[in-house]
Amino acid sequence: MEGTVIKSTGSWLTVLDSEGKIYNCKLRGKFRIKGIKTTNPVAVGDNVLFDLLKDKKTGLIKQILPRHNYIIRKATKLSKVSQIIAANIDQALLIVTLAHPRTSTGFIDRFLVTTEAYHIPAGIVFNKIDLYDKKLGQLQDELTAIYQNAGYQCLCVSALEGNNLDAFTSALKGKRTLISGHSGVGKSALINAVEPGLELKTKELSAYHKVGMHTTTFAEMHKLSFGGFIIDTPGIKEFGLTDFKRKEIAERFPEMRKYMHDCRFNNCTHIHEPDCAVLEALQKGEISMSRYENYLSILTDDYWEKTEKDYRL
Repeated sequence: MEGTVIKSTGSWLTVLDSEGKIYNCKLRGKFRIKGIKTTNPVAVGDNVLFDLLKDKKTGLIKQILPRHNYIIRKATKLSKVSQIIAANIDQALLIVTLAHPRTSTGFIDRFLVTTEAYHIPAGIVFNKIDLYDKKLGQLQDELTAIYQNAGYQCLCVSALEGNNLDAFTSALKGKRTLISGHSGVGKSALINAVEPGLELKTKELSAYHKVGMHTTTFAEMHKLSFGGFIIDTPGIKEFGLTDFKRKEIAERFPEMRKYMHDCRFNNCTHIHEPDCAVLEALQKGEISMSRYENYLSILTDDYWEKTEKDYRL
């Protein structure tokens, strides 16, 4: 039988077949995906072949069908450990907040670099705008301009008060969407706001203003009544990069990619070289300083020293 993995709890996988029936399955033997070393060989979104056991309710997964795409992360301080977050997705939306808890642009850019590396369209959803004062409102406008200039869709919403939820619903409709972000940014509350029937677990309302606690334990894919699927993921504290090379990082910034091929040197690092088109664009304000500084931060990540000992800037 063929189906799609809609939930992964480690030892057990929930599989949905084409007729809408759900089965609890385990892996048959040890699975290894060529070229990918991860803690989970099978991820939510994977299409699999499985055999039913005698009880006709449980099964054994015997094959993972080819993936259209996937997105992967590693624990920043554990360079040998990586995890496939989801597979076969149409887009990824990062839920962020500028208050309680604040999401840094460094985290945002690492997420976006990863989606670019795996050719997954991405957008940013700024939640909890009901908490913004004038200063945060100005910061919101600045960040929205920066990321829209880089080519990313930006939405400003409030799961609590219902602001702009129509735009969020429209972005989800008809697509398989990965939802990610820190714990406490309101991922589950936002999903519940547009699809109340799911009744995803959220924090008590009195804890709304506090730093987030985990409410989603495992990645899970849900069918949306208005069309499409949404993959809810556990909150993540850090987004470590993996599975690509340092010299490719500039290509993962769309606004830098636009200019980098006009640099004098093919191996330009866009840091100190003469006639660097990226640095010229930066000076003209066509590339934001915050994005560029995060690019430099990624370049100096300890990860590269551990994986590319022979590579030097």
